[in-house]
Amino acid sequence: MLGKPENSNLYFQETKVQYYIHVQSNPMVVVYSKKNDGALEEIGRTEVILNSLNPSWNAKINLQYQFEVLQQLVFQIYDIDPQFHDVSEKMLKLEEQQFLGEAICLLSDVVTKQNRLLNIKLGVSEHNLPNPSKFGELTVQADESAGSKALMEMVFRCSDLEIKDLLSKSDPFLLISRISENGMPVPICKTEVRKNDLNPKWKPVILNLQQIGSKENPLVIECFNFSSNGKHDLVGKIVKSVAELENMYHSQNGENFFVPANTAHDCHSKEVLKSQVYVEKYFENNRHTFLDYISAGCQLNLMVAIDYTASNGNPRLPDSLHYIDPNGRPNAYQRVILEFGDILQYYDPAKRFPSWGYGARPIDGPVSHCFNLNGSAYQPEVEGIQGIMSAYISALRNVSLAGPTLFGPLISTATAIASQSLISNQQKYFILLIVTDGVVTDFQETIDAIIKASDFPLSIVVVGVGGADFKEMEFLDPNKGERLESSTGRVASRDVIQFAPMKDVHGAGISIVQSLLAEIPGQFMTYMRTRETQAIS
Repeated sequence: MLGKPENSNLYFQETKVQYYIHVQSNPMVVVYSKKNDGALEEIGRTEVILNSLNPSWNAKINLQYQFEVLQQLVFQIYDIDPQFHDVSEKMLKLEEQQFLGEAICLLSDVVTKQNRLLNIKLGVSEHNLPNPSKFGELTVQADESAGSKALMEMVFRCSDLEIKDLLSKSDPFLLISRISENGMPVPICKTEVRKNDLNPKWKPVILNLQQIGSKENPLVIECFNFSSNGKHDLVGKIVKSVAELENMYHSQNGENFFVPANTAHDCHSKEVLKSQVYVEKYFENNRHTFLDYISAGCQLNLMVAIDYTASNGNPRLPDSLHYIDPNGRPNAYQRVILEFGDILQYYDPAKRFPSWGYGARPIDGPVSHCFNLNGSAYQPEVEGIQGIMSAYISALRNVSLAGPTLFGPLISTATAIASQSLISNQQKYFILLIVTDGVVTDFQETIDAIIKASDFPLSIVVVGVGGADFKEMEFLDPNKGERLESSTGRVASRDVIQFAPMKDVHGAGISIVQSLLAEIPGQFMTYMRTRETQAIS
């Protein structure tokens, strides 16, 4: 049995494993998670089935699903010697047992299948065993634990916040983050900004176990004073699990904010403030989860847009962001595309990705702010991630880098595709990845396009590459700015866009790519709730 979900966190408790063999044996399955360095980490073992040709195991192996990372699973099957049948499965020494074969898959391969059931051919890996065709087939099924469907709605309020602005009271908002396995905070939810308010009460916050992992996992709840330049001042924070927040609601007791003490010699000390946070409302119910929709056939479709403005530099020179290394080392654009594509491609069975360029002048034409990378006049789709990479390189040879940097036409084009999909009643949700080396110049057009996009099955992720100052781009990210407002005064129906600079992607801790992808399931579910789309077969 498997399981794991998001920031995207879900739990698969029931993973039925069946294995068909051609000799009488006493098989047991050992399940491993394969890490980036190739190391195997054991996550569970099934029971031993005695004298079976077609065993079916009932053991439940818990695994938390994470949408934003590739989770490779390795299933190794052993024939347990009869002399060890009185020994607990956990205590068995595998080197003393006969290896029967192994199967490898990604967890995303399982959860995207109907009924979350996957058949995998067994092989032998590095084990030197004859006749691999005789090893049969393994069937893996993943089910979510009942608790992972729980949805928590909370209303937060604060009292006696510290005044941060010189000429007015503070403009506070809350940012809620889960803590990743390496200890780094990953934002999962943000409240609106309350203007000029030292005792704010925010609109309801909705969390699910796909975001937090479990009700016992700690969450970081930070209160910031909003600043239009994106450099928000920390007012204070608390660290509480959802279970503790529920207790705060029942007791109606507040929790004092704290801030890390400004002392170089003690990084663990903190200053407790008089400001307090309260949970004024706590409500819990069950709804369809992200994986309910995915396993029912809803697809996530990647779209890619690449910056071909002149500020990238001459692609023929090594200092250009578009330089194609003859040794095969990917440039910044290629790295971003590969990292996103490696995750998202498994949620799109057709693997046909609309791909555009912008800010360049095609041969014998004016500057275009949305042209098909493949050179087609009508069809923007390419085949697979390698198709994107090939079209990207081909376009470099066939356009002249120009400018300026405009996002409005790209977002409008992507929205039109999402709109047509909705009209056609297709089960699709789109993720538009825009990679840029500079700041947009069509701010208002971009904002208007984003707000229109919020009504459709679309999320937008913008990644900045190169050394430009991207501070002005933070208005795009709802975790760093206020809710966007159109030129007609309309606000977005939901948060659909995120921005982050590439320079943080390969830093310490969780990568920016993973952090950005981690918010997709939440945006997806917000759209589904907004549309009241819960018709899952």
